[in-house]
Amino acid sequence: MNALAQLGMVSEYPSNIQSSTPSSCDEERKDYFVEKDGMKFAGTHLLVDLWDATNLDDPEQIDRTLCEAAVTAGATILHSHFHHFTPNGGVSGVVVLAESHISIHTWPERNFAAVDIFMCGACDPHLAIPVMQRLFQADRVVVDEQRRGRVA
Repeated sequence: MNALAQLGMVSEYPSNIQSSTPSSCDEERKDYFVEKDGMKFAGTHLLVDLWDATNLDDPEQIDRTLCEAAVTAGATILHSHFHHFTPNGGVSGVVVLAESHISIHTWPERNFAAVDIFMCGACDPHLAIPVMQRLFQADRVVVDEQRRGRVA
């Protein structure tokens, strides 16, 4: 893992969980679109701004936080990758999920983080927000929600 950490890949989650077993022609494919409030759509995409936040310059801490948030939301982690910028110490990264992703970009010098949470299926991305708010100690959280892939 040390070589991966030097490259910015600090997660202990494997990245080789990318293959799937091909299904036979006779099997029905499962539709992972969501139905909610009479609307059918691919998934919920949250844009989350964390203001007056801390712990925004440590890639390993951010990895642990986003992975905990993903699991709390009911998601399946495939792998994660984070990059630490210098000199300000910001971090950009993503946790790739079977249900989509959680990504982050931080500005520790401004105590600000921009987070995208996109999840399909039975996951609830809203459950990830309190985990991030607690661990990043954000005083203010602004959330914008979009339903992606709406079926007419």
